[in-house]
Amino acid sequence: QVQLVESGGGLVQPGGSLRLSCAASRSIFSINLMGWFRQAPGNQRELVATITRAGSTNYANSVKGRFIISRDNAKNTVYLQMNGLKPEDTAVYYCNARSPGVNYWGQGTQVTVSS
Repeated sequence: QVQLVESGGGLVQPGGSLRLSCAASRSIFSINLMGWFRQAPGNQRELVATITRAGSTNYANSVKGRFIISRDNAKNTVYLQMNGLKPEDTAVYYCNARSPGVNYWGQGTQVTVSS
């Protein structure tokens, strides 16, 4: 079992930056895929970015060039650096940990981009 706790959300103006953190309750070294998803009101949850054990990354087209996902296995933490934020990035952001047979989610952190 892995518990995931997100932090770092908040209110930011368009063009601003935030860094989300996802702290895991145990080592994530063996977790194949860590990722961030988001869900805006009335929308389905969508992929934002993922990172493999080897450090390979994948991004949604809507965030490429603006967001950066990283993982620090020593700290059992995954990060999402979000730059150039837009109002359409407003959503609840969820951390995800996935390996064969397991799929864990955090409780989410709200990100609101508004002037």
